[in-house]
Amino acid sequence: MSLWTSLEPASATVDPGGSTRVRLRLRNTGDVVDEYRFEPVGDIAPWTIVEPQTLRLYPGTTGTVELMFAPPRSPDATAGPNAYAVRITPTEHPEAVTVPEGNLTITPFTEVRAELVPPTVKGRFRGRPKLAVDNLGNTRLTASVSGSDNGDQLSYDLHPSNVQIEPGRAAFVKATLKPRQIIWFGSKEERPYKFAVQRSGVAPLDVEGTYVQRGFLPRWLATFLGVFMALAITFVMLWIAYKPQVSSEAKERLDEAGVSTLAPSPSATPPPPPTPTAPASTPPPAAQSPAAGGGGGGGAGDGSEEEKAPEKTAATAVQALAADDPGGRHICYRAFVTGKGWTDAVCDGQTAGTENGGKPIKALNVAVSGAKRTGSAAFVHFPGSTDGKGHYNGKPWSFAPDGIDNYFGSTKADAPNMLGFTINVDDGRGSVCQTTHVRNEGWHGMGCDKPGEGEGFIFGGTLSNDLWLEAVKFTV
Repeated sequence: MSLWTSLEPASATVDPGGSTRVRLRLRNTGDVVDEYRFEPVGDIAPWTIVEPQTLRLYPGTTGTVELMFAPPRSPDATAGPNAYAVRITPTEHPEAVTVPEGNLTITPFTEVRAELVPPTVKGRFRGRPKLAVDNLGNTRLTASVSGSDNGDQLSYDLHPSNVQIEPGRAAFVKATLKPRQIIWFGSKEERPYKFAVQRSGVAPLDVEGTYVQRGFLPRWLATFLGVFMALAITFVMLWIAYKPQVSSEAKERLDEAGVSTLAPSPSATPPPPPTPTAPASTPPPAAQSPAAGGGGGGGAGDGSEEEKAPEKTAATAVQALAADDPGGRHICYRAFVTGKGWTDAVCDGQTAGTENGGKPIKALNVAVSGAKRTGSAAFVHFPGSTDGKGHYNGKPWSFAPDGIDNYFGSTKADAPNMLGFTINVDDGRGSVCQTTHVRNEGWHGMGCDKPGEGEGFIFGGTLSNDLWLEAVKFTV
């Protein structure tokens, strides 16, 4: 070995978002002039800068380079000791590589963000918002969640009420809000409430929302019933007051004439209406397709206008599968890709989107069969982000039953790129699996929502504003 190296110091500490320097000394112990190239390797290599990157030494001389470590203030900078190394390659003898190693300790930091999805819920007897808690720090987050409001007007059922979240991950808390008093008549009332995300030794993080409680019956119906009852009572009172009285003198004269007051004969009473006789049943007329050229408005049959083929959506594809396999479970989908528009609909684990073109997905169209219904929400690029993360769009959740198209995201020209999504089937009581192809990261691992486990849905994609979806695969 013709090179001697030394790290000063061998162990260092740095805060995320800050920087620190380590000096690397080396001596040419060979007998020829040599030039050395320096390359940081290891998990923290992206945050390591070597100055200078090359160094030329005469035999027996010593040189120094500096290693500057600048980990970002993000979950990627894992707290704790992190090994690092520098690969030193001599120009004269490239096979004689030297790799000195050191240790860099990254200090922990905590950053939590919470968001209600949706922030406003409506209902007569209950509301079901979800609380998304993001761990943006570099250590595991343990917190409890509780709900409160002014006047104790609502009760709260939270599942789970305690969460443990790894760095860079998110947890969803499902909440059920129930009003303590029902509004039987009247207009809706807004009941503000808040969820508190409590960590040990830290002030709680409050997230405010609104529950709009609707009346069981509208106010106009209560007014109508009140007026109707008043009119009915008035009518009865007038009837009692002005009811005609039968003269007793007339009865006495009938008695004198030997005629008794009997009930009228049946012939004086009008007969009830006859029961209608059902006509003989006839088979219904056969349905005609538009191509059959039946009577009615102008179509393609008269040759005046060319008939346009319908758009082939995810629902079109899944309906065809359901017709061939009535008892099976299928999912079909397509992607709206920037610069290309909607891709062809594919099904059951095939790829929708582009893998190598670098074109982001703006929206997705999904349809299922044999899974009752599907629900989904789009997580999109957020230009106003202060932490490099996206967010859920204004009205994220959309639902569609079997055989019907479900759309999430947006196809507008200025619509944000999709970074990720949440999806479930049968309101979380069915199983759905997904994998995504993300910019600069390739295909992620397959993830599944298992009935009775987890949060009742599966998240796919990423939270980062710089990483967008390029392709997806789904199975049920």
